[in-house]
Amino acid sequence: MGRNSQHRRTVHPVRYDGVRAKKALGQHFLRDEDIAIEIVDSLLIPETGLDENPTVESGVNVLEIGPGTGVLTNYLLMDKRINLSLCEIDQESIDKLRDRFPQFLYTLQQRDFLKSNLEEIYPSETEIKKGTNGNEVYIIGNFPYNISSQIFFKILEDRDRVTQVVCMLQKEVAERLASDAGGKDYGILSVLLQCWYDIEYLFTVDESAFVPPPKVKSGVIRLWRNTRESLGCDEQLFKSVVKTTFGQRRKTVRNSIKSITSDLSPKAKEVLEKSPYLDKRPEQLGVEDFIELTKILEQK
Repeated sequence: MGRNSQHRRTVHPVRYDGVRAKKALGQHFLRDEDIAIEIVDSLLIPETGLDENPTVESGVNVLEIGPGTGVLTNYLLMDKRINLSLCEIDQESIDKLRDRFPQFLYTLQQRDFLKSNLEEIYPSETEIKKGTNGNEVYIIGNFPYNISSQIFFKILEDRDRVTQVVCMLQKEVAERLASDAGGKDYGILSVLLQCWYDIEYLFTVDESAFVPPPKVKSGVIRLWRNTRESLGCDEQLFKSVVKTTFGQRRKTVRNSIKSITSDLSPKAKEVLEKSPYLDKRPEQLGVEDFIELTKILEQK
């Protein structure tokens, strides 16, 4: 035994409700029941088309990401308008959820949202809800900080089905996603998400609401699918323009997109020079500005 061993402190893993919080999974378990209720209440469930006495079978499709010990799950299950499914990757949490909610005993399996197929969870041909679109899926959850951006990129892939998202994530990221053009927080994901969703910052959650407490505050936001069906331009080029300009956000758009404009036709270059975008920085361009810029760059 080393001479300093007697001074070593045994570090016990942090547990909440019998589940060990795993740093690798970014787990911080929400323990504040009032906050849980407020998050669940932020999910706007339309009344139109529902039966007078709704059941789970006649409800809206809601997918909870990372339920953990089930603090949100508990209140989601109380709402009979909700047809709930869960995405949980941690086996210990799954065991806890099965024990706490017997209705998931045989159906809840380990499922990684980033690798999941919404079609398998909620088959599109199934008419779930009378009088409304049974293909729609609402997403709710306390998103792990370390993969929140990946979750949103996955949501963008399924934007034709994911019509509403209510989630809690790192406050700084939540503010960035909801930020308007011109703000210092406005960035790549802000633009890409705001193409397809209206985003509202709802409220801030203190570190003390979690076990273990994170080192930063959290923010709850709501995304609601807008009416846009198409960008009206090449979507891949649009993404490239957004990522290229924000990748060099200290530069003007003129300087950051030189690699993209090198093979433009003389006519397109003339149109581009007359545009109001070149001498601005990317954070000064809104979604519509990026769309118009992309349309010009398509004219090669």
